[in-house]
Amino acid sequence: MLMSFGAMGGFQTQMKLSVVIPCYNECATIEAIVDAVRATSCFTPPPEIIVVDDCSTDGTREVLKKISHKIDKIIYHDSNKGKGGALRTGFSEASGDIVIVQDADLEYDPSEYPKLVRPILDGKADVVYGSRFMGDGAHRVLYFWHRVGNGLLTLLSNMCTNLDLTDMETCYKAFRREVIQSIDIKEERFGFEPEITAKIAKKHLRIYEVGISYSGRTYEDGKKIGWRDGFRAIYCILKYRFFD
Repeated sequence: MLMSFGAMGGFQTQMKLSVVIPCYNECATIEAIVDAVRATSCFTPPPEIIVVDDCSTDGTREVLKKISHKIDKIIYHDSNKGKGGALRTGFSEASGDIVIVQDADLEYDPSEYPKLVRPILDGKADVVYGSRFMGDGAHRVLYFWHRVGNGLLTLLSNMCTNLDLTDMETCYKAFRREVIQSIDIKEERFGFEPEITAKIAKKHLRIYEVGISYSGRTYEDGKKIGWRDGFRAIYCILKYRFFD
């Protein structure tokens, strides 16, 4: 597959991109996000799309069957394993040179893939984080305490890993495939973020951050992460840095 970046200064390279979408009860947005990934016009042909349905019960599976012709691979979990479990399944199925994590809601914009993968394509990075807290991208204004919590978790993670990330909890992470497939992911839910950060830090990989936009959603819109996940994140930061 040819990944073309003609709109970015004429840069072109022969590399394959895989997009892994963990999905749980997202019947209202899953088709829109798949269409958005397919519409990333700077990629010719479009990226490989892998959707892992984590035992949805709201009609998401029926939507996926209807739009299966738009998706390269759909994996259905027989039980709910959480975001980390769904990503573990999706990463194992990826065949691209670069693997991107994409949530199944509409909080993150796939049109920003080019800036996310550019440091890898330039040979500078092994892993790239898309930061919601740097750069000039548009951001929906939502929960103050979520912002404080994200900042504290990122700070604690940085203290343990000696990295200087601004957004450890971001969904948008891009990896060279051999990197992500070499890591044994153990966390089932949102503990994936601090776990993967600790493990790539231990590997002394080249990590970059790029600023991204963010259209956060409310709990009424279907946001799932809660305060219990924050405490689990603290546990994971300490566990995977010092005890794993």
